Amino acid sequence: MKLQFWSLDAIFASVIFGTAIIIMTFVWYNVSNQFAITNGYGVESIMGQLQGVEAKLLGQGAPSNWNNIINPSNITTWDNMTVGLSTGNPLNMSTTKIFSLMAMSNYNYQSTKQALGVGYDYYITISNSQFNFSMGLNPNGRHSMSDQVATVPVIVGGSPATMQIILWTNTTFGVE
Repeated sequence: MKLQFWSLDAIFASVIFGTAIIIMTFVWYNVSNQFAITNGYGVESIMGQLQGVEAKLLGQGAPSNWNNIINPSNITTWDNMTVGLSTGNPLNMSTTKIFSLMAMSNYNYQSTKQALGVGYDYYITISNSQFNFSMGLNPNGRHSMSDQVATVPVIVGGSPATMQIILWTNTTFGVE
């Protein structure tokens, strides 16, 4: 008995197989996105946290002289305070507060994530042609998979500068 090949049968089977693959891909994509949103791992979560960090940094912090109260090398003094870099005017940054946050970040990066209220990694730069302050972990060279960036014009020591806040992660959003 010889094996027979019918072209209509092959086309029909290919259409069914292709349709099944497309349906499975669509279902997997939707389940993955729903999982990400439900568990707070989606882009919406990182964007929400970025807006929160931006608002905190543009504020004075609580108490407004938090940088004089804390000891950057003693995490227990970081309790009951909120980080803010402003002098009172939301765009006027305090250099002493910037240096305090830099010292905190250098001493214990993970604890500063909690002080800033973020679950993602962060990298903050405040710079102009005369200075460049940076704190946190730079996503370059760390296999960042997703990041969100906020750029805010600020004033530091009477000079205009740019504050860039990057929240990033090296894990994918959704089901892996």
